[in-house]
Amino acid sequence: MNYETLLQETVLKDEKYIVMTAENRALIRNLPPILGRRFIDTGITEQCMVGMAAGLAVCGRVPIIHALATFLTLRAFEFIRTDVGIPALPVKLSSFVPGFLSEANGPTHQALEDIALMRSIPHMQVFAPADEQDMLLALPTIWSSPYPSYCRINLRKPNYSHQPFELGKAEVITEGSDLTILVYGTLFAEALETLSLLTSKGLSVGLINLRSLQPIDENCILQAVKHSRYIVTIEDHFLVGGLYSILAELLLKKQITANVIPFALNSRWYKPALLADVLKYEGFTAPQLTQSILHYLDAN
Repeated sequence: MNYETLLQETVLKDEKYIVMTAENRALIRNLPPILGRRFIDTGITEQCMVGMAAGLAVCGRVPIIHALATFLTLRAFEFIRTDVGIPALPVKLSSFVPGFLSEANGPTHQALEDIALMRSIPHMQVFAPADEQDMLLALPTIWSSPYPSYCRINLRKPNYSHQPFELGKAEVITEGSDLTILVYGTLFAEALETLSLLTSKGLSVGLINLRSLQPIDENCILQAVKHSRYIVTIEDHFLVGGLYSILAELLLKKQITANVIPFALNSRWYKPALLADVLKYEGFTAPQLTQSILHYLDAN
Protein backbone atom coordinates (compact mmCIF):
# COMPACT_ATOMS: atom_id res chain seq x y z
CA MET A 1 0.00 0.00 0.00
CA ASN A 2 1.23 3.50 -0.84
CA TYR A 3 -0.33 6.95 -1.13
CA GLU A 4 -1.57 6.42 -4.66
CA THR A 5 -3.17 3.03 -4.05
CA LEU A 6 -4.85 4.23 -0.84
CA LEU A 7 -6.20 7.27 -2.67
CA GLN A 8 -7.41 5.13 -5.57
CA GLU A 9 -9.25 2.74 -3.25
CA THR A 10 -10.82 5.60 -1.32
CA VAL A 11 -12.06 7.44 -4.40
CA LEU A 12 -13.41 4.34 -6.15
CA LYS A 13 -15.38 3.37 -3.04
CA ASP A 14 -17.08 6.74 -2.63
CA GLU A 15 -18.14 9.05 -5.46
CA LYS A 16 -18.01 12.15 -3.29
CA TYR A 17 -14.21 12.22 -3.57
CA ILE A 18 -12.50 14.18 -6.37
CA VAL A 19 -8.75 14.16 -7.03
CA MET A 20 -7.20 17.42 -8.17
CA THR A 21 -3.67 18.57 -8.95
CA ALA A 22 -1.91 21.71 -10.08
CA GLU A 23 0.25 19.83 -12.60
CA ASN A 24 1.98 17.91 -9.82
CA ARG A 25 1.44 14.23 -10.57
CA ALA A 26 4.42 12.64 -8.84
CA LEU A 27 2.18 10.99 -6.25
CA ILE A 28 -0.75 10.19 -8.53
CA ARG A 29 0.60 9.63 -12.03
CA ASN A 30 -1.37 6.41 -12.59
CA LEU A 31 -4.79 7.71 -11.55
CA PRO A 32 -6.06 9.76 -14.55
CA PRO A 33 -7.20 6.79 -16.70
CA ILE A 34 -8.64 5.04 -13.65
CA LEU A 35 -10.61 7.95 -12.22
CA GLY A 36 -11.62 9.59 -15.48
CA ARG A 37 -13.69 12.73 -14.89
CA ARG A 38 -12.99 12.58 -11.16
CA PHE A 39 -9.35 13.44 -11.83
CA ILE A 40 -8.83 17.14 -12.59
CA ASP A 41 -5.50 18.75 -13.49
CA THR A 42 -5.83 22.53 -13.52
CA GLY A 43 -2.26 23.13 -14.68
CA ILE A 44 0.15 25.33 -12.75
CA THR A 45 -2.70 27.29 -11.19
CA GLU A 46 -2.82 26.60 -7.46
CA GLN A 47 -5.21 29.49 -6.80
CA CYS A 48 -7.63 28.31 -9.49
CA MET A 49 -7.41 24.74 -8.18
CA VAL A 50 -8.33 25.79 -4.64
CA GLY A 51 -11.20 27.93 -5.89
CA MET A 52 -12.53 25.07 -8.00
CA ALA A 53 -12.16 22.68 -5.08
CA ALA A 54 -14.18 25.02 -2.88
CA GLY A 55 -16.94 25.12 -5.47
CA LEU A 56 -16.99 21.33 -5.69
CA ALA A 57 -17.11 21.09 -1.90
CA VAL A 58 -20.11 23.42 -1.79
CA CYS A 59 -21.82 20.92 -4.11
CA GLY A 60 -21.17 18.04 -1.72
CA ARG A 61 -17.86 16.74 -3.05
CA VAL A 62 -14.66 16.18 -1.05
CA PRO A 63 -11.73 17.35 -3.20
CA ILE A 64 -8.28 15.98 -2.36
CA ILE A 65 -5.90 18.47 -3.96
CA HIS A 66 -2.18 18.24 -4.65
CA ALA A 67 0.64 20.73 -5.19
CA LEU A 68 4.13 21.56 -4.01
CA ALA A 69 3.87 22.70 -0.40
CA THR A 70 5.37 26.13 -0.89
CA PHE A 71 3.14 27.07 -3.83
CA LEU A 72 0.01 25.59 -2.31
CA THR A 73 0.37 27.42 1.00
CA LEU A 74 1.87 30.70 -0.24
CA ARG A 75 0.52 31.31 -3.74
CA ALA A 76 -2.98 30.10 -2.88
CA PHE A 77 -3.13 31.25 0.75
CA GLU A 78 -5.90 33.81 0.24
CA PHE A 79 -8.01 31.24 -1.59
CA ILE A 80 -7.46 28.65 1.13
CA ARG A 81 -8.31 31.16 3.85
CA THR A 82 -11.30 32.76 2.15
CA ASP A 83 -12.84 30.08 -0.06
CA VAL A 84 -12.09 27.05 2.12
CA GLY A 85 -11.41 28.25 5.67
CA ILE A 86 -14.20 30.77 6.22
CA PRO A 87 -17.00 28.38 5.14
CA ALA A 88 -15.10 25.43 6.70
CA LEU A 89 -15.36 23.29 3.57
CA PRO A 90 -13.92 19.74 3.56
CA VAL A 91 -11.16 20.40 1.04
CA LYS A 92 -8.13 18.19 1.69
CA LEU A 93 -4.75 19.78 0.93
CA SER A 94 -1.93 17.32 0.22
CA SER A 95 1.38 19.16 0.13
CA PHE A 96 4.37 17.61 -1.57
CA VAL A 97 8.05 18.13 -0.52
CA PRO A 98 7.48 20.27 2.58
CA GLY A 99 10.30 21.38 4.86
CA PHE A 100 13.60 19.56 4.42
CA LEU A 101 11.98 17.16 1.94
CA SER A 102 12.41 19.89 -0.68
CA GLU A 103 16.12 18.94 -0.49
CA ALA A 104 18.09 20.54 -3.34
CA ASN A 105 15.53 23.25 -4.07
CA GLY A 106 16.31 26.81 -3.08
CA PRO A 107 14.34 29.20 -0.85
CA THR A 108 11.54 29.76 -3.38
CA HIS A 109 10.63 26.06 -3.10
CA GLN A 110 11.24 25.58 0.64
CA ALA A 111 7.99 25.42 2.64
CA LEU A 112 9.23 26.42 6.08
CA GLU A 113 6.27 28.54 7.15
CA ASP A 114 3.47 26.26 5.99
CA ILE A 115 2.51 25.02 9.46
CA ALA A 116 2.31 28.59 10.74
CA LEU A 117 0.14 29.69 7.83
CA MET A 118 -2.24 26.75 7.84
CA ARG A 119 -2.81 26.64 11.59
CA SER A 120 -3.67 30.36 11.52
CA ILE A 121 -6.82 29.55 9.52
CA PRO A 122 -9.87 28.80 11.70
CA HIS A 123 -11.34 25.31 11.17
CA MET A 124 -8.19 24.08 9.36
CA GLN A 125 -6.79 20.80 10.64
CA VAL A 126 -3.02 20.38 10.25
CA PHE A 127 -1.09 17.11 10.08
CA ALA A 128 2.57 16.18 9.68
CA PRO A 129 3.10 12.39 9.61
CA ALA A 130 6.46 10.98 10.67
CA ASP A 131 6.87 8.74 7.61
CA GLU A 132 4.92 6.82 4.99
CA GLN A 133 3.39 4.32 7.41
CA ASP A 134 2.31 7.05 9.81
CA MET A 135 0.78 8.94 6.88
CA LEU A 136 -1.16 5.94 5.59
CA LEU A 137 -2.55 5.33 9.08
CA ALA A 138 -3.74 8.93 9.30
CA LEU A 139 -5.15 9.63 5.83
CA PRO A 140 -8.48 7.75 6.10
CA THR A 141 -9.34 9.81 9.18
CA ILE A 142 -8.09 13.02 7.60
CA TRP A 143 -10.06 12.50 4.40
CA SER A 144 -13.27 11.54 6.22
CA SER A 145 -13.20 14.57 8.53
CA PRO A 146 -15.91 17.18 7.77
CA TYR A 147 -13.33 19.96 8.16
CA PRO A 148 -10.68 21.32 5.80
CA SER A 149 -7.25 19.83 6.33
CA TYR A 150 -3.62 20.35 5.42
CA CYS A 151 -1.27 17.36 5.38
CA ARG A 152 2.47 17.36 4.84
CA ILE A 153 2.97 14.36 2.57
CA ASN A 154 5.85 12.20 3.78
CA LEU A 155 7.08 9.24 1.73
CA ARG A 156 10.10 8.37 3.89
CA LYS A 157 10.21 4.71 4.78
CA PRO A 158 9.46 4.03 8.44
CA ASN A 159 12.00 2.98 11.04
CA TYR A 160 9.33 2.50 13.67
CA SER A 161 6.00 0.64 13.80
CA HIS A 162 3.43 3.31 14.58
CA GLN A 163 0.33 3.11 16.72
CA PRO A 164 -3.14 3.54 15.16
CA PHE A 165 -3.97 7.15 14.36
CA GLU A 166 -6.49 9.12 16.38
CA LEU A 167 -7.45 12.66 15.45
CA GLY A 168 -5.89 15.19 17.82
CA LYS A 169 -3.88 12.58 19.72
CA ALA A 170 -0.11 12.43 19.93
CA GLU A 171 1.84 9.20 19.65
CA VAL A 172 3.85 8.64 22.82
CA ILE A 173 6.92 6.58 21.97
CA THR A 174 8.57 6.75 25.41
CA GLU A 175 8.26 8.76 28.62
CA GLY A 176 11.22 10.39 30.34
CA SER A 177 12.01 12.44 33.43
CA ASP A 178 15.19 14.18 32.27
CA LEU A 179 13.84 15.47 28.98
CA THR A 180 11.08 14.89 26.45
CA ILE A 181 11.51 15.40 22.72
CA LEU A 182 8.53 16.81 20.81
CA VAL A 183 8.78 16.25 17.06
CA TYR A 184 6.68 15.97 13.92
CA GLY A 185 7.20 14.98 10.32
CA THR A 186 10.36 13.85 8.61
CA LEU A 187 12.64 14.63 11.58
CA PHE A 188 10.98 11.88 13.62
CA ALA A 189 13.61 9.44 12.33
CA GLU A 190 16.42 11.64 13.65
CA ALA A 191 14.57 12.17 16.93
CA LEU A 192 14.15 8.43 17.38
CA GLU A 193 17.88 7.87 16.96
CA THR A 194 18.58 10.83 19.25
CA LEU A 195 16.44 9.11 21.88
CA SER A 196 18.61 6.02 21.63
CA LEU A 197 21.86 7.99 21.82
CA LEU A 198 20.75 10.02 24.83
CA THR A 199 19.43 6.95 26.61
CA SER A 200 22.80 5.27 26.14
CA LYS A 201 24.28 8.21 28.10
CA GLY A 202 22.10 7.30 31.06
CA LEU A 203 19.38 9.91 30.55
CA SER A 204 15.67 9.27 30.98
CA VAL A 205 14.23 10.48 27.67
CA GLY A 206 10.68 10.78 26.39
CA LEU A 207 9.71 11.04 22.73
CA ILE A 208 6.36 12.25 21.40
CA ASN A 209 5.31 12.19 17.75
CA LEU A 210 2.95 15.15 17.26
CA ARG A 211 1.42 13.77 14.07
CA SER A 212 -1.61 16.05 14.57
CA LEU A 213 -0.64 19.70 15.04
CA GLN A 214 -4.14 21.15 14.84
CA PRO A 215 -5.99 19.90 16.81
CA ILE A 216 -3.03 19.23 19.06
CA ASP A 217 -2.84 16.95 22.08
CA GLU A 218 -2.52 19.61 24.77
CA ASN A 219 -2.84 17.16 27.65
CA CYS A 220 -0.02 14.99 26.34
CA ILE A 221 2.30 17.98 26.04
CA LEU A 222 1.37 19.30 29.47
CA GLN A 223 2.05 15.91 31.04
CA ALA A 224 5.50 15.90 29.42
CA VAL A 225 6.18 19.40 30.75
CA LYS A 226 5.04 18.32 34.21
CA HIS A 227 7.21 15.21 34.39
CA SER A 228 10.37 16.26 32.45
CA ARG A 229 13.04 18.73 33.42
CA TYR A 230 13.52 19.84 29.82
CA ILE A 231 11.40 19.91 26.68
CA VAL A 232 13.13 19.66 23.28
CA THR A 233 11.30 20.73 20.11
CA ILE A 234 12.62 19.51 16.74
CA GLU A 235 11.11 20.69 13.44
CA ASP A 236 11.98 21.49 9.82
CA HIS A 237 10.18 24.81 9.95
CA PHE A 238 10.92 28.38 10.88
CA LEU A 239 11.22 28.89 14.63
CA VAL A 240 8.31 31.33 14.44
CA GLY A 241 4.86 29.87 14.03
CA GLY A 242 5.64 26.16 14.24
CA LEU A 243 5.95 23.70 17.11
CA TYR A 244 8.06 26.03 19.25
CA SER A 245 5.36 28.69 18.96
CA ILE A 246 2.60 26.15 19.59
CA LEU A 247 4.34 25.08 22.79
CA ALA A 248 4.93 28.67 23.90
CA GLU A 249 1.28 29.58 23.30
CA LEU A 250 0.08 26.55 25.27
CA LEU A 251 2.39 27.25 28.22
CA LEU A 252 1.34 30.90 28.31
CA LYS A 253 -2.35 29.95 28.15
CA LYS A 254 -1.91 27.57 31.07
CA GLN A 255 0.45 29.98 32.91
CA ILE A 256 3.15 27.33 33.10
CA THR A 257 6.90 27.74 32.63
CA ALA A 258 9.24 25.16 31.14
CA ASN A 259 12.87 24.74 30.17
CA VAL A 260 12.72 24.49 26.37
CA ILE A 261 15.51 23.59 23.93
CA PRO A 262 14.33 24.39 20.40
CA PHE A 263 15.77 23.08 17.12
CA ALA A 264 14.38 24.89 14.10
CA LEU A 265 15.45 27.32 11.39
CA ASN A 266 15.74 30.73 13.01
CA SER A 267 14.88 33.40 10.43
CA ARG A 268 16.69 31.73 7.54
CA TRP A 269 16.28 29.17 4.79
CA TYR A 270 18.45 26.08 4.61
CA LYS A 271 21.30 25.31 2.24
CA PRO A 272 19.97 23.21 -0.68
CA ALA A 273 21.42 19.70 -0.99
CA LEU A 274 20.40 16.06 -0.82
CA LEU A 275 18.47 15.35 2.38
CA ALA A 276 21.33 13.64 4.21
CA ASP A 277 23.61 16.58 3.45
CA VAL A 278 20.93 19.12 4.42
CA LEU A 279 20.52 17.45 7.80
CA LYS A 280 24.26 17.37 8.40
CA TYR A 281 24.93 20.93 7.23
CA GLU A 282 22.07 22.36 9.30
CA GLY A 283 22.88 20.31 12.41
CA PHE A 284 19.82 18.06 12.42
CA THR A 285 21.41 14.60 12.32
CA ALA A 286 20.89 12.49 15.42
CA PRO A 287 24.55 12.70 16.58
CA GLN A 288 24.51 16.48 16.14
CA LEU A 289 21.20 16.88 17.96
CA THR A 290 22.51 14.65 20.75
CA GLN A 291 25.69 16.67 21.16
CA SER A 292 23.78 19.96 21.14
CA ILE A 293 21.37 18.70 23.80
CA LEU A 294 24.17 17.33 25.98
CA HIS A 295 26.08 20.60 25.65
CA TYR A 296 23.00 22.54 26.74
CA LEU A 297 22.41 20.25 29.73
CA ASP A 298 26.06 20.51 30.80
CA ALA A 299 25.88 24.32 30.61
CA ASN A 300 22.73 24.44 32.69
